[in-house]
Amino acid sequence: MTDSPRREELALRLAAVRERISAACDAAGRAAEEVTLIAVTKTFPASDVRLLSGLGVTDIGENRDAEAAPKAAQCADLDLVWHFIGQLQTNKAASVARYATFVHSVDRLRLIRSLGAAARQAGRVIQGLIEVSLDADPARGGALADQVPGLAEALAAEPGLVLAGVMAIAPLTMEPAEAFARLLDSVAVVRAVWPAATVISAGMSGDLEAAIAAGATHVRIGTALLGDRRAGVR
Repeated sequence: MTDSPRREELALRLAAVRERISAACDAAGRAAEEVTLIAVTKTFPASDVRLLSGLGVTDIGENRDAEAAPKAAQCADLDLVWHFIGQLQTNKAASVARYATFVHSVDRLRLIRSLGAAARQAGRVIQGLIEVSLDADPARGGALADQVPGLAEALAAEPGLVLAGVMAIAPLTMEPAEAFARLLDSVAVVRAVWPAATVISAGMSGDLEAAIAAGATHVRIGTALLGDRRAGVR
């Protein structure tokens, strides 16, 4: 296993991603240690998660509970932090609360209530990030900027949840630098409610440099790290 071709591929990809993060941090006058790499393993098997763990990756991101829950169970013996980063339906909150340390896609009051109840039932505390829509497209999920203050206050007050920060995805119709600059207004709003809410989850394989320049603390990397999504899997 240690000398498998897949492990070698992942090691090379991981080194390249870490070099990009380091260079982006240098350009922004930041320390590379300020940025957490989240490996987005959707459509890839638990065996890849194990290989990444062996290479030093500690944070794993998943988009769909139907895939994430069994994968987390298969890797329960590993010391990993699981991030749920996809749109979350309230009827999946109980399942997600059993394994996710971070939920990046909190964007409505009903979800805050459901996730808080699920966290309390599971005896866990979940770090919640408010997903901010940067283009007001309802199909993409995320809260509008004027909804962020109320959501921040509700999340901060919900037992079982901690207001950890914000998350956003740069729209394809907007330059990443412009998109992430818009996010900073919501960052300030959230920190006014809860000063310890320092997480900024922004940046993916194609725009991590712009995100880090804007202050991202967590980048969500899939394709650059794991390759193209597995054929036949959506």
